[in-house]
Amino acid sequence: MANVVVVGSQWGDEGKGKIVDWLSERASVVARFQGGHNAGHTLVIDGKVYKLSLLPSGIVRGGKVSIIGNGVVVDPWALLREIATLEGQGVDISPKSLQIAANATLIMPYHCELDGIREDASTGVKIGTTRRGIGPAYEDKVGRRALRICDLSSRELVEKRLETALVHHNALRKGLGHPEIDAKKIADDLMEIAPKILPYVNNVWRTLEEANRKGERILFEGAQGTLLDIDHGTYPFVTSSNTIAGQAAGGSGIGPSSLDYVLGITKAYTTRVGEGPFPTEQNNEIGQFLGEKGHEFGTVTGRSRRCGWFDAVIVRQSLTIGGVDGIALTKLDVLDGLEEIKVCVGYKHKGEVIDYLPYGMEDQADVEAVYETMPGWKESTFGARSWADLPAEAVKYVRRVEELIGVPVALLSTSPERDDTILVRDPFKD
Repeated sequence: MANVVVVGSQWGDEGKGKIVDWLSERASVVARFQGGHNAGHTLVIDGKVYKLSLLPSGIVRGGKVSIIGNGVVVDPWALLREIATLEGQGVDISPKSLQIAANATLIMPYHCELDGIREDASTGVKIGTTRRGIGPAYEDKVGRRALRICDLSSRELVEKRLETALVHHNALRKGLGHPEIDAKKIADDLMEIAPKILPYVNNVWRTLEEANRKGERILFEGAQGTLLDIDHGTYPFVTSSNTIAGQAAGGSGIGPSSLDYVLGITKAYTTRVGEGPFPTEQNNEIGQFLGEKGHEFGTVTGRSRRCGWFDAVIVRQSLTIGGVDGIALTKLDVLDGLEEIKVCVGYKHKGEVIDYLPYGMEDQADVEAVYETMPGWKESTFGARSWADLPAEAVKYVRRVEELIGVPVALLSTSPERDDTILVRDPFKD
């Protein structure tokens, strides 16, 4: 049986939640391996909507083990709120169904404050952060001054780790004109919630090793998208973690040889939230059409997403870097009704046509999309569950996308409902 890694191949918001939910029914373990509660996955199950930010999508399915890996940064207060919300919707969450890596980094209140302070104070490039403390928490992790989940077992440990962290943070806050942090209050607040968090804490690498040894299926769930990767994305307009499939190993505690199949979730058009380059963006009636029909508002932030045509150049680049074996093409139905559909097949840059997105900020801002135009279709693809249900022009569009990106379509999604999915290749068996 194959273990499957699910990653986004664009700027996030590709519809990973539904696909992970669709796959998780056939997995025993579902593991998050990077990011924090800036992720937003919406699941629609039997007409009921679940909105997840930190918890793995498998948590809404009974009989699964959901894992928050060491590569995730965890806001313990946000985690408890999310657990309470799902329990209020009838989801059973216990240490049997949820495990958190003991070595995962904690997001502290001062991380969230710093996120906003720096974004507001910036006179240069604004990143468009969600202000949830994700970046500052990763900075502390790399700076070896972070608090981790395992520290919650002892007030003495918490106070020692806070002392180290606040040498840095209080100096930074003073320089930005903000008061110092009350270490005692932070410690008190952590000790208050520690008994609610610690029952979920585990050596998750052992859980994964045992599942792997038994031949059970493991689903690794990524957040954001490849173009937001700290190394390979449109830097500096990126998230603070590695979002590519290789991080599934390091971010959960399993060897890379156990990652059998990489599925790239790919929207049939393109969106992004916040600042940064977007070669195929449509600030016109097309962008408005895609945004309204696709309900393009962030699950976490509520911000409107920028919308544009499918960009085969950056998707092909993402899939190559991520070692993607097949894609799940989502939201095809949003394109229903368009007279014609454009696909970006290259970029004009400094007088020549190139087939990649450069890494430099100025170069990225300078590229101009080169389009290929295809006929649209009037018939509806919404809810289609077989190729026979699709208009001929829609099938041609999908096949052309496959040709341009060099990776086959494994699944095709035609609505938010999990069963409205056309299975072409089974990632767990391919």
